Amino acid sequence: MQIQLPEKVSHIIATLVQSGHQAYAVGGCIRDSVLGRIPQDWDITTSAKPYEVKALFPKTIDTGIQHGTVTVMVQQEGFEVTTYRVDGVYEDYRRPKQVTFTPDLTEDLKRRDFTINAMAYNPKDGLVDVFGGIEDLKSGIVRCVGDPYQRFDEDALRMMRAVRFAAQLGFSIEGATKEAVQKLSGTLCHISAERIQAELTKLLLSGHPEEMRTLYQLGVTSVMLPEFDEMMGTKQDNPHHAYTVGEHTIEALLHTPCDKVLRLAVLLHDVAKPSCRKRGEDGMDHFYGHPQMGSRMAEGILKRLKYDNDTIDKVCRLVMWHDDNPPLSQKSIRRAVVRLGQEAYPAVFAVKRADILAQSSYKRDEKLQYLKGYEDIYNKILEQQDCLTLKDLAVNGRDLITAGFAPGPGLGKVLNGLLEIVLEDPQKNKKEYLLSQAAKI
Repeated sequence: MQIQLPEKVSHIIATLVQSGHQAYAVGGCIRDSVLGRIPQDWDITTSAKPYEVKALFPKTIDTGIQHGTVTVMVQQEGFEVTTYRVDGVYEDYRRPKQVTFTPDLTEDLKRRDFTINAMAYNPKDGLVDVFGGIEDLKSGIVRCVGDPYQRFDEDALRMMRAVRFAAQLGFSIEGATKEAVQKLSGTLCHISAERIQAELTKLLLSGHPEEMRTLYQLGVTSVMLPEFDEMMGTKQDNPHHAYTVGEHTIEALLHTPCDKVLRLAVLLHDVAKPSCRKRGEDGMDHFYGHPQMGSRMAEGILKRLKYDNDTIDKVCRLVMWHDDNPPLSQKSIRRAVVRLGQEAYPAVFAVKRADILAQSSYKRDEKLQYLKGYEDIYNKILEQQDCLTLKDLAVNGRDLITAGFAPGPGLGKVLNGLLEIVLEDPQKNKKEYLLSQAAKI
């Protein structure tokens, strides 16, 4: 099998080999190349010690030199070059306390997580596949290298990575590997929120976000997102729904565009339903107040997982307003834009659509027709360039002071009153008219 290496990678490998060392491209870049995907990163493994690597290249960075990794810079692009190694005892479920360098490529490949990530390649020797990675790629299987219990004991995050690779590649997880995840999922409590967040995001942005179900079935969400377990166990006895809250959420994710904020918002849009569930006198389940409580819960969850503030603000806004359905008039929808904030548009339409498509067929066409009307009116409002914010008003605080108003907090009250007039009728956004109305507020 021949793999086309990038010119810079070939240069690094050739330089190492010409100096008497072994060197191969290794890991995910080989997996992706075999699958016909474009690798995001190219990693190189070598028999050369770190100081020998540094001596061969004019510019290097000691990225993780204690673990054998040196970043080689080639025309301002960095490539990680790591010495063959055998890992010592893992004490924190993440990294070995110490490593031992080895001259044996097989020993280095043996310590890697999954067979599909334990292949190496160089132009001279071709593909080195000691653990059946090619066969597992053909079969669509994620399988640990060697003993899965040992692999997950070394780095507990590998359990989430197994599900994430299954989601990204459309693969299934091999039986013994899956069983080990079920037994060891509790050890994920030792992993930092930042690393868990990165894996969750990658899974959600994959082609198979429904693999959230696998995280639940294997006990992973009980550690990193216990709220999801509550959702999976909460029924919705209501004609609008056909699934539990969790299964509805999974179905909604399948109808959500591949965008981080949108998929997080859909993941959490009904997070408060288990807490808000009430059986009404009509014998049906109702979830009054779940968007408002859900927004607060989503904020806590996303902060716990160390998401950035911008993502948190956008997601919580969408969770808060995903069930808001203003009357289909320009006046009502202008007010909705002010209420939700322009930052929520057009994203809120994608969340609402996903929500509807994951409900029962009861009144679905009616709901989708309403949503189309909402979207059409919103776009018309944008096309007309209607005033929707204080900064779009034809007057500002300076104009009011010039007209004789005293500076101070009262100006804000007047401006908000003028905005109310303009939201009712955009044609009234004229300076002379607004100044004439200001004294009446």
